[in-house]
Amino acid sequence: MIDGREDQAAGLRRLFRKAPPTVVALFSTGHHAPTSAARAIERIGHQAHRVLVLDEAAGAASLGAVWGHPASGDLLLSLDDRQPVESLVLPVDGLMGRLPVTAAAMALPLLDDERRDRLLGAIRALQRRTRFMLVHASAQALDAPSPFVFAAPRRLLVVEATGRGVTEAYACLKSLAALGAGAVHVAVARARDRSDAQVMFARLEALVRERVGIPLAWVGEVERDDLAAALLQDAGRTPPAEAEAAFLRRLQGWRQGGLTALRV
Repeated sequence: MIDGREDQAAGLRRLFRKAPPTVVALFSTGHHAPTSAARAIERIGHQAHRVLVLDEAAGAASLGAVWGHPASGDLLLSLDDRQPVESLVLPVDGLMGRLPVTAAAMALPLLDDERRDRLLGAIRALQRRTRFMLVHASAQALDAPSPFVFAAPRRLLVVEATGRGVTEAYACLKSLAALGAGAVHVAVARARDRSDAQVMFARLEALVRERVGIPLAWVGEVERDDLAAALLQDAGRTPPAEAEAAFLRRLQGWRQGGLTALRV
């Protein structure tokens, strides 16, 4: 447990001191957005070990229905000593599982120091066994991003290869740019073939470069490429201590009420 005498930044440094997992905020667009997100996550799970999903999307946007999960507990319940955080993780084949965090995301800025430390302690217990932590969020909810989305050093946008998918992707990228986001990784789902996926990405990248001004990084196709390797290769360019510091700075910035910078 984080020492209550520490300030938040010091406590969070202790929390993520040892080999923090790669933390990625994941958004998806299109007619089948939750399904595309789930397929991308499953691909990452097959390509990398120990993948945990923090699902903060609510209602139809959540991944619960895709994976057959009934409405259930939330990370916030870990504040109850009778509810260990491990029991809140719902099973998903090939993954560590899915943990709903909708309530925790809303409550975190309002918690007192003791409860905040306990919640971070629950995350710490899970992170010891996690290689990838994917924060699944609704692409339409970025007008009020959660602390988890705000803190994630990397962002992955799964774009359905349809007109709706591209339109929603552009809106999502505009919202991320308004929050100060740096580069966004892009994977394409449901493309007819490689050429179709690459043409769609090229058009989106040109539009975003001209009108939004944030760089996009091609990750590949959800159905064909190694998404985990692409994300890990990017993570490898940043020393672990720096990635950790970025994550902590963002959480600290949220604590102070300042969405000061999502950039890495």
